Amino acid sequence: MSDVQTPGGGRRTDPDGARRPNVVFITVDQWRGECLGARHHPVVQTPNLDALAARGTMFTRHYSQASPCGPSRASIWTGQYLHNHRSGFNGTPLDDRFTNIARQLRPLGYNPTLFGYTDTTLDPRTLAADDQRRTSYEEVLPGFSVGVNLADDHLPWLAWMAEKGYQIDDHEAFIAPIDNYPGADERGATWPPPPFPAECTETAFLTEAALDHLAGVASNPAGGTEAASGNNGAPWFVHMSYLRPHPPFVVPEPYNDLYDPTDVPMPIRHETAEVQADLHPLLAAAMAAFSDHDLADERHVRQLRATYYGMMTEVDAQVGRLLDAVAQRPDADNTVVILTSDHGEMLGDHWQTSKLGFYPQSFHIPLIIAGPGIAAGRVIDSYSENVDLAPTIQELVGGDPCAQYNGRSLVPLLRPEDGDDASGGATAVRDSAHWSFDFRVFASMVPNANGGVGLALEDCHLDVLLDGAGMYVHIAGLDPLFFDLEVDPDGLHNFAADPARASQVLDYAQRMLSWRQRTADQTMANLLATPKGTTTLRTRVSD
Repeated sequence: MSDVQTPGGGRRTDPDGARRPNVVFITVDQWRGECLGARHHPVVQTPNLDALAARGTMFTRHYSQASPCGPSRASIWTGQYLHNHRSGFNGTPLDDRFTNIARQLRPLGYNPTLFGYTDTTLDPRTLAADDQRRTSYEEVLPGFSVGVNLADDHLPWLAWMAEKGYQIDDHEAFIAPIDNYPGADERGATWPPPPFPAECTETAFLTEAALDHLAGVASNPAGGTEAASGNNGAPWFVHMSYLRPHPPFVVPEPYNDLYDPTDVPMPIRHETAEVQADLHPLLAAAMAAFSDHDLADERHVRQLRATYYGMMTEVDAQVGRLLDAVAQRPDADNTVVILTSDHGEMLGDHWQTSKLGFYPQSFHIPLIIAGPGIAAGRVIDSYSENVDLAPTIQELVGGDPCAQYNGRSLVPLLRPEDGDDASGGATAVRDSAHWSFDFRVFASMVPNANGGVGLALEDCHLDVLLDGAGMYVHIAGLDPLFFDLEVDPDGLHNFAADPARASQVLDYAQRMLSWRQRTADQTMANLLATPKGTTTLRTRVSD
């Protein structure tokens, strides 16, 4: 097939003539990486995600690069670590000089369309002084068209619910558990459902909106002919950004009662919160500031976890509806599906809820990729990161490499003919994972190393290096932490100050320094002005 020029100048086919694939990119918010039936979780049931994993490739050691939502999604879209894109917290602007995967896809003929949110804070230098978008961290990432923009106010969903006859005077009260729900005193505060059924959740609403959108999108089958309507057969890209299982911890019937809290494992933690807090001053501050649940009450903790698992299964059902609709399309065989999360959830582990700090429960997330040419049923146990998604998508759709990306394409692991070594296994892309947390907005809450209060803003940053043997946490303004995961797999003991571990801790610190040096922004670093014009440096003399 010859190239077909789109109105934007992009091509609908890649250089070898193959039609570019469609992409469904799904993010589920605050989803812990082990919480999949396909990962043999002892409680949570995710039949639709399991089916996706069975027809695709699942990554078991996949990690987010930052938390909370805004910084994490900035890393997904820019392919950069936090120390490069510098959007460190919800509300920190994302520098408009950076490209992103949505912008990269447009010249290739795609119209990236959002259902949900990107949690982007726009660069104020691109906005007028009185532009109301300066007040929000929930703007849409430049490059996306909007199918549905579902910010924290939930206005599109609430309007949809009003059309169904619901009276909504107070948004927060409307999504809260029903007051005086029979049996709540015995089961716990997160057990009662909200006052609406499962088919009316915001997850169901987003799914309905995406299904309506896809019904009007022309097919783009591999090697097929162009359709005569809609997008005229151009490849399509839909981003489904689901809010759940992000708190509040509440879910409609029957999901609120799906899991018996007595079957739910208790959190990984020290016997008391006081012992946990003694581990490090940053941990003590995080526990004091962000644990808004009674984690000493075993009944409450078990129900909290059971409710979280119910929220996951509710999302799984809606993702299943979406994927079933995609599977019925004529272009299903030319559609890539990617599912991941922005970050995890502590869920009571280490006496914490939410997703802030340094423990892997806040950063370990799922990743499943399925589609044409992608190995089915493959499980990748080597490390991967969310910064790898932008270069992976870029390669899957036939785009050129982007110097801005810190990540590495995972395509060699997805295609057996490319990624298998001599023994038939997939060749690893990474031997470790990294993530960061910028806590400068909480500077006054964090005691410094001398027991005072308050750190310099530039000291309120940590980086983590995790491999199979250990986890090293470097904090600019506080002492580091080191967890020996071979003798202490749950990370309950900090060995950083142990003289016997000095050489081991130094090795991790040096490796982290090398990582920071290697991953500094490369956008212009390999360009060089010469008498013949701008040239690109190569990594090998033979190039």
